[in-house]
Amino acid sequence: MGLLNIDRDKCKQDGICAADCPTAVIRIENGKRYPELVPGGDQMCLRCGHCVAVCPHGALSHVEVPLAECLPIRKEAAVTHDQVVQMLRSRRSVRHFKNRPVERETLQRLIEIARYAPTASNAQLLEWTVINDREKIRGIAEDVVNWMRQVLEKDPEPASAPYLPLLVAAWDMGLDTVLRSAPGLIVASAPGEDNNGMVDLTLALSYLELAAPSLGVGTCWAGLLQGAILSHSPLRQTVGIPEGHPHHYPMMIGYSKVRYHRLPERKAPKIWWR
Repeated sequence: MGLLNIDRDKCKQDGICAADCPTAVIRIENGKRYPELVPGGDQMCLRCGHCVAVCPHGALSHVEVPLAECLPIRKEAAVTHDQVVQMLRSRRSVRHFKNRPVERETLQRLIEIARYAPTASNAQLLEWTVINDREKIRGIAEDVVNWMRQVLEKDPEPASAPYLPLLVAAWDMGLDTVLRSAPGLIVASAPGEDNNGMVDLTLALSYLELAAPSLGVGTCWAGLLQGAILSHSPLRQTVGIPEGHPHHYPMMIGYSKVRYHRLPERKAPKIWWR
């Protein structure tokens, strides 16, 4: 049995599936009426689901991307251009969180949404590490600050990171500017064989943060923690990043203490038309 199942009562032999296949492994051979895989096509197929998604007749199902599991696009759920623009422009990095944990079901839901982000060759190699314990997150932040202290002992005024003394001083005053006392931390990571790993996980985290406000949650990219992990390997084990995953990035998550009411402007884009 091949990867493709064709409902011959529904198929119109229009060739749309063959024309849209990214790896051109579907064909409608001369003298034959229905689409089929080219020889060796099962090895070259990306399992991306384009063929199932593009058929307007619901005539094609893929063994690994079954038609029954591919929900139809609902026109009534489509968003307008203005709605998309407002959603994107209203995205904010949240740095003030309520003292309230994010429910595991909410975190699970956001990661489920993030898995639909594109990955190179549809590899889908990303993994997720979730820390939903505020005290453990505070401990990670403290480890980052202690690493900063070590850096400053060697170079009290590091040119590459002149803000380190301020961050350490803030911590000593009781202010966490590393992980912002966030109740949750999510780390997306990818294995070494994923040559596009950083792009893949960045897209997935972007999906997650754009979806988060719809569930009442705010996020912030944890750049200080990322830099510390890259420079101080023990933090990899503390955070729990899987072995063999050189690509990674952490994101703070929690319920925001504040609401935003305006859409700040940004610099005009520099565009070089060629």
